[in-house]
Amino acid sequence: MDKVFAIIPAYNEQDNIRNVINDWYDVITSTGSESRLVVIDDGSKDDTFRIMQEEAAQKPALIALHKENSGHGATVLYGYNYALENGADFVFQTDSDGQTLPSEFDMFYRRRHEYPFIIGLRKDRKDGFFRILTNRVLRYVVRAVFKIDLKDINTPYRLMESSLLRDCLRYIPKDFNLSNVILTVVAARRGYRGLYVPVTFRNRQGGKNSINIKKIFRIGAKALQDFYSINQTLD
Repeated sequence: MDKVFAIIPAYNEQDNIRNVINDWYDVITSTGSESRLVVIDDGSKDDTFRIMQEEAAQKPALIALHKENSGHGATVLYGYNYALENGADFVFQTDSDGQTLPSEFDMFYRRRHEYPFIIGLRKDRKDGFFRILTNRVLRYVVRAVFKIDLKDINTPYRLMESSLLRDCLRYIPKDFNLSNVILTVVAARRGYRGLYVPVTFRNRQGGKNSINIKKIFRIGAKALQDFYSINQTLD
């Protein structure tokens, strides 16, 4: 059976993390005895990591990691590299806010050998105006810099072959903030055949959303600069 590592970054998610772990654990372990659910605490200031440790003590396939705070994108990259270093055949990524549904994972897993890169297409999004605006800004920036138009570039619901991930990560700087955005772009530019699958995207299940209009434009401005640099390495 294939060895699947599911990567979930977490920051100040004490309200959600236990439910998220319990929701995903059986789904991931059902793919094989060597599959792992990897949850990475990004220097949380609340009880997130303590709860993760409590769950890991009862769940042998749960890996609870802790690192200094460096942001969502850098934590995702940390998880991807951990999965590759530990022999994953496939790497799945989602978030710890409870917005995605484990019940939809099978749609991805059944087609894992058909496409090296399967990404969720969020439908009827419930995560608020600012996050939807962020995605639109990033889509326009990607179109301007890379001359490609991708449907949903930052979805936290993606399944990737390890060979694709290993190849694409060579082009992404360490601790890059928008890691899933640029990963989608690099995979497309490298000629990998991807598939978009519609997924449900619920309201955040607890805790607070920290995004605001100031952050959106700061992210967009920084992304524009970084993307131009990365684009030169892909030409």
